[in-house]
Amino acid sequence: MIIQSATYLISSPDYTKCPKPDRPEYAFIGRSNVGKSSLINMLCDNHKLAKTSGSPGKTQLINHFDIKSLPDGESPSGSRNEAWYLVDLPGYGFAKVSQSQRKQWEKMIENYLRNRENLINVFVLIDSRHSPQKLDLDFVNQLGEWEVPFCLAFTKADKETQKEVSKNVKAFLDAMRKTWQFLPRNFVTSAEKKMGRDKMLQFIEACNNEAAQAKNNG
Repeated sequence: MIIQSATYLISSPDYTKCPKPDRPEYAFIGRSNVGKSSLINMLCDNHKLAKTSGSPGKTQLINHFDIKSLPDGESPSGSRNEAWYLVDLPGYGFAKVSQSQRKQWEKMIENYLRNRENLINVFVLIDSRHSPQKLDLDFVNQLGEWEVPFCLAFTKADKETQKEVSKNVKAFLDAMRKTWQFLPRNFVTSAEKKMGRDKMLQFIEACNNEAAQAKNNG
């Protein structure tokens, strides 16, 4: 997949205020400070797209980005241009905010994840430098209960040795195996090294193709 353009569209306080659900949508979420904005910018090849910040908890709304892409091998003048939404969600395990603010964010995220009809997949970002965190495991288990499709994206893989990253990824998947029969797809990424970019974009392209076929057959 070749990204032709990626532009910020709108920030919404509730899923009912989001753009018309007329194209495939992919959401990104993770704990505060997991490197979400950096990963989004790396995928879209635009380092100014999502606002990166040293202070966690800056994302407080449902942020939509309008993405135009080409399948691999298609010329820019080809007819197979694809349009899809990329969504930047507030983190869980929130930064220092009030209890009422936290509850408000949690409800906003839950409503979006459970009701957004064109949501194809959620990328749950996990910091590859750490051993499995209860907060992350609780969140993916919650997605399972809600029957929301998701993948794992292990971030910041360049910040540790390959051995340490592999150990932490395996430990997280092993922890999931205790309650999951089938494990989700996972990607090991680094925003700085652009690691994992091609595989994630290939996955999105495959999902876009499936969605288009389902639409045509429907």
